[in-house]
Amino acid sequence: MALPLYLVGLSHKTAPLEVREKAALDPVVALPAALSALGKGVVLSTCNRTELYGVGSPEKARALLLSRGVAPRHLYVKEGVEALRHLYRVAAGLDSLVVGEAQILGQVREALFLARRQGATESLLEKAFQSAIALGKRARSETGIGMGAVSVAYAALDLALAVYGDLSGLSVAVLGAGEMAELFLTHLKAHGVGRILVVNRTEEKAQALAERFGGEAFGLPALPQVLRQADLVVASAAAPHYLVGPEDLPKRAKPLFLIDIALPRNIDPRVGELPHAYLYNLDDLKRVVDRNLRARAGEIPKVEALIEKALGDYMEWYAGHRVREAIRALEAWARVQAAKAQPEAGPVELEKAAGRLAHPFILGLKRRALDRVGGPPCPEDCLLYRLSRT
Repeated sequence: MALPLYLVGLSHKTAPLEVREKAALDPVVALPAALSALGKGVVLSTCNRTELYGVGSPEKARALLLSRGVAPRHLYVKEGVEALRHLYRVAAGLDSLVVGEAQILGQVREALFLARRQGATESLLEKAFQSAIALGKRARSETGIGMGAVSVAYAALDLALAVYGDLSGLSVAVLGAGEMAELFLTHLKAHGVGRILVVNRTEEKAQALAERFGGEAFGLPALPQVLRQADLVVASAAAPHYLVGPEDLPKRAKPLFLIDIALPRNIDPRVGELPHAYLYNLDDLKRVVDRNLRARAGEIPKVEALIEKALGDYMEWYAGHRVREAIRALEAWARVQAAKAQPEAGPVELEKAAGRLAHPFILGLKRRALDRVGGPPCPEDCLLYRLSRT
């Protein structure tokens, strides 16, 4: 019997944003309802994918996504080992929009947690997701798949760290209160900066963002005052003209580093000519991002090797899982035989003798089960692979 896992889903690779929005399942209402409809399953729903994993037939899962207005052409259906391989690739970050990103591993863990809370998991799904989470951790600790900044906001933080080494105690000014500013502040939060100064044309938006990160809010008229207090400026405001020019930066006792990640640019390039100002722009950061993406691409074969090893381990476990009742019967039979052969032996000696007697029969059961499961064999270093070739 083949591995009865299935996956039905869609992602950024198969569906545009407006379709992914239809399929998204919120964790409060839609996701519990979906799990109830599936009976047993795990749902992974993020901004870039909605995937339904289960055991048996995928038809209910497919019907559920179609009922949300998703066209069949946007869906993919995978079964057996291919469904498991896809889950492993997702957890390892190989199927992400940004290869190697770390957020997806937490989302896989959360999907399993929510399914458990609904009582929707069973042994094959539990084992699949637990092993996927373990694989994701190994991929990031044993390879460089997650190394280096691969977003502009994170690259800006990397640059700031390269300049200062330690950001604690510094005053960081952020121009703008949009998505890029929020993403930068999210990355910045863990580095113990002294002050966060948020400047925006609409002061109410600056206030809302500053409150989230323990910062101070200012309207655009206060920008010259903020620049005098800042050690580092990150500009990401939506503006049709420069917000910072050479005339806004009087001579300073200490240098000022400015990172302009806005398009159009917020900072006049002539600022970079000032002796006390050091200006970096999107092109500087893009070179860092591109270099890191190329480095991550070189790590993909290492991650794929870990995935194939994990697949072999899972299939070996599944072979034993399928014959577990026969194994228990064999173990009970071996205990009876050992007691007949050594009536005077103690419990420890009898257990060891029973184990020695049952061991070759159990290996034979697992080997035959593994041969019938289908899919790839175990990697060459696993015991059942070697036994299956003898």
